[in-house]
Amino acid sequence: MKKDLTQGPVMGSMLRFAVPMILGNLLQQCYNIADTLIVGQFLGKNALAAVGSSFTLMTFLTSILLGLCMGSGALFSIRFGQRDEDGLQESIRASFLLIAVVTLLLNGLAFGCLNSIRFFLQVPDVVWDLMRNYLKVIFCGIAATFTYNYFAFFLRAVGNSLVPLVFLAVSALLNIVLDLWFVLGLKRGVTGAAEATVIAQYVSGIGIAVYALLRCPELRAIYRGCRVRWASVREITGFSILTCVQQSVMNLGILMVQGLVNSFGPTVMAAFAAAVKIDAFAYMPVQDFGNAFSTFIAQNYGAKKEARIRAGLKSAVLVSVLFCVVVSGLVCAFAQALMALFVEAGEAEIIAEGVRYLRIEGAFYCGIGCLFLLYGLYRALGKPGMSVVLTIISLGTRVALAYLLSGPVGVVGIWWSVPIGWGLADLVGILYYIFRKKKILGETQFQI
Repeated sequence: MKKDLTQGPVMGSMLRFAVPMILGNLLQQCYNIADTLIVGQFLGKNALAAVGSSFTLMTFLTSILLGLCMGSGALFSIRFGQRDEDGLQESIRASFLLIAVVTLLLNGLAFGCLNSIRFFLQVPDVVWDLMRNYLKVIFCGIAATFTYNYFAFFLRAVGNSLVPLVFLAVSALLNIVLDLWFVLGLKRGVTGAAEATVIAQYVSGIGIAVYALLRCPELRAIYRGCRVRWASVREITGFSILTCVQQSVMNLGILMVQGLVNSFGPTVMAAFAAAVKIDAFAYMPVQDFGNAFSTFIAQNYGAKKEARIRAGLKSAVLVSVLFCVVVSGLVCAFAQALMALFVEAGEAEIIAEGVRYLRIEGAFYCGIGCLFLLYGLYRALGKPGMSVVLTIISLGTRVALAYLLSGPVGVVGIWWSVPIGWGLADLVGILYYIFRKKKILGETQFQI
């Protein structure tokens, strides 16, 4: 089922499209949340620290594939809005080949550099053996991540955000069941948690690929051998690589901060591992709303629906701000109870540090909400380079301040670096739009 976002009520169309995406990615977070919760409660703080550091690393690696798929999806949306079937099929084949090759290279690099990860992330000796065992298994799921995200972004690009949700729901439930069985029943420790995650990832990846190929004839261009022009490759690369750079730079900065966090020892590592899951889960809906907003803008840009883009921008800002205000209040109020879900009650020091992190980050979710809308807007209007600039500002500020402040004020300096980075990037993104508005709108051919 496809959905044309160039027709119907603006707010209703955007929200109906966004809600399944939000639910789907919240379920996707359940992969690592289930690992973290079960490991933290039953295997101890060292195992929790190992899984938490692994999550940060895997987020960086998979962000490369996510960025490529996201950039391709933006171009798919424009072609769909233009009703250009031939162009859509050519873009599909070019993007699939490009991302498949990157996936193979990334998988080989991950296994080849496994032993170097310990030194880059400053992983303590008491954590490394557990982390290495976890990573050896979890790296096997990189291909599944590519498969799921490629077909999911295609379906979302043509307005179908429900089917990716269904496959993620099945996969997330399977992951939880297998986690409990492998960790508690079979006593396989962190290796069992990784095995459960990888199996569940392949279920969602293979399932959505089969569905999409059966229901969407355009996707059969992948294996039909249709001609791919060099101009099409350049176009898909332009959209995908810059979005990939944005995603990977964002997560590389987080990975560098993870190394700094690890230098404070297993207690801070465990606190960060649990708190960052809660943090990501809290603002994930506004991130997905930004992606849905981007698809809405891209389809209407392709169709040259000026009035709908203008109305969609206003509606998106309103929804994002209201959501962030509510979630900020909830996270700050229930930070201790949320940490207690992941950490044994006796680990008071871990819980206290996690609560401090959550109350600092949680108070400023409006900053990250605005940033996700700016990413989506510039990506949809064919200016993904600006999204990269904003990401570099946000993460560059975060990394620089984290290293600068962690010495004189301790780990709390790392926590404060995050909202400061968000705010600075928002300021630049908004001012750029205000002062370069005529040029931007001239390039996009219509007023917003």
